[in-house]
Amino acid sequence: MNRETPSSKFQDPAKLKTTADRSRRLALSLLTSATALVLAGCGPQPPASDSASTDAADFPSKTISVICPWSPGGGTDRMARFMADQLQSRLGKPVVVVNKTGGSGAIGHSEGARATPDGHTITMATFELSTMHWMGISELTWEDFQPLYLLNGDAAAFFVRKDSEIKSLEDLLARIKASPGQITMSGTASGGAWDLARAGFFLKAGLPVDSVIWSPTQGSAPAIVELLGGHIDVVCCSLPEAATQLESGQLRALAVMAPERVAGFADVPTVKELGIDWEAVGWRGLCLPKGTPEPIVGKLAAECRAIVEGEDYRTFMEKNRFAIQAGSPADFGEFMRRQDAQWKTVIEAAGFARNQP
Repeated sequence: MNRETPSSKFQDPAKLKTTADRSRRLALSLLTSATALVLAGCGPQPPASDSASTDAADFPSKTISVICPWSPGGGTDRMARFMADQLQSRLGKPVVVVNKTGGSGAIGHSEGARATPDGHTITMATFELSTMHWMGISELTWEDFQPLYLLNGDAAAFFVRKDSEIKSLEDLLARIKASPGQITMSGTASGGAWDLARAGFFLKAGLPVDSVIWSPTQGSAPAIVELLGGHIDVVCCSLPEAATQLESGQLRALAVMAPERVAGFADVPTVKELGIDWEAVGWRGLCLPKGTPEPIVGKLAAECRAIVEGEDYRTFMEKNRFAIQAGSPADFGEFMRRQDAQWKTVIEAAGFARNQP
């Protein structure tokens, strides 16, 4: 049975008009609301930095790790721990040093570069970041990081025993030229920081890189032992690494590869004073993963600057005989760019490049 009635199937025209008016008003209201939403989306937005600024205001929110690519107890580790203690005091959150060694520094640097870019992982980057990719050890470069702060640069120098017949840098060069392949020298492993420093110096001095015998060691300490024992003729390493033996009168420094004489070692001439335009430093600085928000970089850089300008930092550096070479994120980035170019030239000319076509 059809349950519809004439009254339900056919509506009064007056009622139909009222219903139509209501529908039009509803549609107009919905259209107005939608337009307002679209316009709101197109209107002025909060600055993109607002969110990042909030992140910086809340930073740090947890423990900060400082990755040290070198073993506990060494100079880089001591510097990492000093900076960690200082940052912890200033930021009010735990800051711990994590030693990630191996691969000639590649393991620690790589872990730091791969970390989440939120400011909670900092890498104590070192000189090797300028060389490892050119030598085929790693594909990692300084451009994989956000520079935070340059802290230190210790120049390479040449050392002999106090009783050596080599009395000056001029004597050393004369002997090398007169008897190529007779002088023995050490300071690091083959292709290490100080081997590259002396190779670059030789190139600038017009000497073949192989005009001395480089005796590989695991660092400056065993090389100095070899020198004192009469097993090699010359050591190339930084002034701080040989400071104890210099002060005790066991060694003599011939010249330093610095732009000017080094504080605390004012009696050691630079190679530039002797007419050879060459500088070589083993540097250290703090880096963040690439992509770390700028406000967080700025906050950490400001803290680092305050530390570097403080008396505790100067006391620490003087105690360890580390040379202060400080720089902002921008300065540090430019410094690493120049270092990268410098060591590319030396590594290729000296035959250490392992990834050349």
